[in-house]
Amino acid sequence: MISSFSFSESTVGFLVEGTFNKETVNIFIEEVLTKLKQFDKINLYIEDTGIENFTLPAVVEELMFKIKHSNQFNKVALVSDRTWVKTCGDLYSFFTNSEFHNFTSEDRIRAMSWIAQ
Repeated sequence: MISSFSFSESTVGFLVEGTFNKETVNIFIEEVLTKLKQFDKINLYIEDTGIENFTLPAVVEELMFKIKHSNQFNKVALVSDRTWVKTCGDLYSFFTNSEFHNFTSEDRIRAMSWIAQ
């Protein structure tokens, strides 16, 4: 399941829990594209609030989407304590000029503050 919210007009946030699959990625892509219709560049906040399992095609599709649109992201904050989630974020950071930071769940308030600046 994925829930979206907004910090500011040009920032979209996602809380991800349960299964990270094609349906989750489709919701993510739809929300980001909607925001990109309003703004040339946006900030993106993604928080792992309890991902129980994932499908590799979904992870690859989400990563490829972010790479394709990487020039449209100012900042990307990824909040998770899971190594595989942070690794996906690190892969993304190699293909983008946007500011990217991994944060632990303990530092989620700092992540929110950073992305909102």
